[in-house]
Amino acid sequence: MFVPIHDHNGLEHVKRPYVNYGLILTNVIVFVLLQHLGFGDAATASAYSHGLVPSVFLEMKELPAELQVLPDYASIFTYAFLHGDIWHLGGNMLFLWVFGDNIEDALGHVRYFLFYILCATAGGLAYTFSNFGSDVPLVGASGAVAGVIAGYLMLHPKVMVWVLALGKFPVPLPAVVVLGFWVGYQVFSAAFGPESQIAWSAHIGGILAGCLLVVFMRRRGVPLFD
Repeated sequence: MFVPIHDHNGLEHVKRPYVNYGLILTNVIVFVLLQHLGFGDAATASAYSHGLVPSVFLEMKELPAELQVLPDYASIFTYAFLHGDIWHLGGNMLFLWVFGDNIEDALGHVRYFLFYILCATAGGLAYTFSNFGSDVPLVGASGAVAGVIAGYLMLHPKVMVWVLALGKFPVPLPAVVVLGFWVGYQVFSAAFGPESQIAWSAHIGGILAGCLLVVFMRRRGVPLFD
């Protein structure tokens, strides 16, 4: 298993990836203040009030009145700012820290924000329709982050990425190896893996959206597969 820690890929078009910083900060603040660090009744309540519950989103069921704090349709976005625990948050934010700045550089601030939200939406819709009628809430930025990873793979497959191999040994590898392995693992797990708490379908939805959107949303002159 590869854990990315740094990429040799400077910014060319923006001085600071403010949107990427803001997304990371927002996820952390939500986890601390709304989810109470993932502990207690507040964390469970937030998963239903702000998470994506397929049966509620499709208006097949209603949440209890005390949990109806947002319109049902809003959960297709808000779920992506919640996390199950500190490890879930940390993993997603690490990938976003390493790879998100270059996607923001290639797209621009506004388009990167739209890209992120659209990838989250695609991940949420994929989960909703692959778990039709389910009462299990989806939380996590994984769908959006999967889109960022796919976009990076489309733009910078040859860039060297430092990873912790087996979680211990720092090794430089091409992005196509690191991220290609990650994408392949998501596809394999979605198709053949056993049922688990990981929403593989949301990852696949984000990957497909990221591959498609980066083609049309990148700045003029930014090449694919540089």
